[in-house]
Amino acid sequence: MRRQRGFSLIELLIVVAIILIIAAIAIPNLMKSKQAANQAAAAANIRTIIGAEHTYSTTYFGASGFFADDLAKLGPPVGGACPATGGNSTSACLLDSDLGCQAQPCNRDNYLHTITGIGAYPTTGDYVAFTTAFGPNFGKQDFCGTSDGVVRFSMVAAPPPTAVVTTVSACGAYAPL
Repeated sequence: MRRQRGFSLIELLIVVAIILIIAAIAIPNLMKSKQAANQAAAAANIRTIIGAEHTYSTTYFGASGFFADDLAKLGPPVGGACPATGGNSTSACLLDSDLGCQAQPCNRDNYLHTITGIGAYPTTGDYVAFTTAFGPNFGKQDFCGTSDGVVRFSMVAAPPPTAVVTTVSACGAYAPL
């Protein structure tokens, strides 16, 4: 009687089937974890933008309460390097070049970030910072914030929406985080 070496075709097929079953269970959970991480990062980015807006307002406009009307004013100048002397009112160097990009929307952590100034710059009296998922697999929540400093969110069925939240009242309708 000969000794059999290696695995039979049936044994290999059973192993492959088990691996596929495990993958079918694990991949959806991995995607949900990735979405949760993206959403947490987006909420943190809105909080960072709110902080940068208030720093910008007090640094460049004192007690007048004026804010930046786009993310480029909060980020570094064109070229991405902040001068050793610090920023200015057109490129404050308060955000990195990913979040304070030169052309809105800025893509960071699979979310698209924008700021809409309320009023004509430089006398922008308020702002709406808004972020939505880059695609339907990246997140299921939109986030916004205004000068009140509260991060708000809304569940969305199929991100990204076609409309961007551009008014304080529309952002106020979102649930506080």
